[in-house]
Amino acid sequence: MKSNILVVDDENVARQSLADILKLEGYNVTPAANGQAAIEWVRTHPIDLMIVDLRMPGMDGLEVIQVVNQVSPDTEIVLLTAHGSTDSAIQALRLRIHDYLTKPASPAQVLASVKKGLARRSTKMQAKSGVRDVSEMDETIKEFRLKDGTLVDLSRRQIRSGKKLEHLTPAEGRLLRILMENEGKVFSHRELVLLVQGYDTSQREAPEILRPLVSRLRHKLESFPALSERVASVRGTGYVYEGEK
Repeated sequence: MKSNILVVDDENVARQSLADILKLEGYNVTPAANGQAAIEWVRTHPIDLMIVDLRMPGMDGLEVIQVVNQVSPDTEIVLLTAHGSTDSAIQALRLRIHDYLTKPASPAQVLASVKKGLARRSTKMQAKSGVRDVSEMDETIKEFRLKDGTLVDLSRRQIRSGKKLEHLTPAEGRLLRILMENEGKVFSHRELVLLVQGYDTSQREAPEILRPLVSRLRHKLESFPALSERVASVRGTGYVYEGEK
């Protein structure tokens, strides 16, 4: 199935050029000349990825992104600007964008960004469908007993071994539950933020959001030898729960 892409730019030449490049790659492309037209289209049509210019009269790119995040949170976003600045980039990343390109971006840059964005969207959708929501899980059977007798009670968010008892916070419990129930599956930082915290974030921000949570969880697991090294980092990707051998 062809991916649906929305190109939003008030400059006719830039908008048409982007649309032509993407159409030649086989995408379904819709051009929009301003932010309001883009919002109206997103409200009534499924859009997999949107390319939006930062500087536009009326509703600018950041305002468009804010609305799209509400009405179509699964749409990936690439921000284009001829006025690249650190402040704009940071603000855009906080609004959940996939990429930030300075105009004029080359066709190769645009296509590479679009392909990565669509791949990330696919991964995110698979994560949503492949891993059950924590709130929907059967809390009565969520116990893992390890070979040395350590008991991980995820419904009560407790870990016991002999006289040792450790309590987990709700976020720590959700993180450990997702990893343990999917032993050997590598989750990206962004997938885990989505599944544990319940919101989407950028690929750049996700590791920073997860790091302190993972650090606190690992600190608590250190008291239990059977668990102490099970939550493993996958360099440049995310985390995995490695089962007992």
